[in-house]
Amino acid sequence: MFNLASLIIGFVALILATIAFLPLLGAGEWLVLLLALAGAGVGTVSRGNGGRNLNLFVILVAVVRLTLGHGIL
Repeated sequence: MFNLASLIIGFVALILATIAFLPLLGAGEWLVLLLALAGAGVGTVSRGNGGRNLNLFVILVAVVRLTLGHGIL
């Protein structure tokens, strides 16, 4: 059950990350980062690894995007 919740949170965060990847919307990656961290936390208590791994990927994408935009762009 926790894995399914983590997968849902991960997919929502991934969709928001693709939207925030556009120029001048990079500040939205902070929201994506917090959402993916929450999803990874939920995925940690589950038996499956899929949700946790998806959220870790979204965290990686958000951190790379924030690094490229210096945290605001």
